[in-house]
Amino acid sequence: MRGEVLSDAVRAKFDRPLFWMLATLNSDGWPNLKPVWAALHGDVIWINTGKGWAKHRNVLRDPRVTLGLVEPTNPYERVEIRGEVVEIIEGPTAERQLDELSTRYLGIPEYPWRRQGEERIVLVIKPLTLIHHVDSDDPDTLPVA
Repeated sequence: MRGEVLSDAVRAKFDRPLFWMLATLNSDGWPNLKPVWAALHGDVIWINTGKGWAKHRNVLRDPRVTLGLVEPTNPYERVEIRGEVVEIIEGPTAERQLDELSTRYLGIPEYPWRRQGEERIVLVIKPLTLIHHVDSDDPDTLPVA
């Protein structure tokens, strides 16, 4: 059974190579906001990052995150997904997932910017709250979601 947090319209956005903004919380409480590639796997969202990077360190301390998106075809449409990191995947699965993202986002089957000694991980995010607002700059058009 599919989770009810994400709507079909938001699920469809994960089929496109859209850049999402991921917010994590730094140790001083200030948000850390980074653009990320994202993939939907069933009812959870996968974000690939480097092991030991700020995103990784932040979610180990506080698993709460927010993913945000402004729809490129309509900048008056926005998506906010609040959730928590429920798992961190390491090893070959994380490496393969980065190549899958490279295929989607860059059109090439192998991620080209790997750094020597870098280890990749996947942050598995369980969505808890969805805010999807569609609006227009036309004052005669009411917002819909």
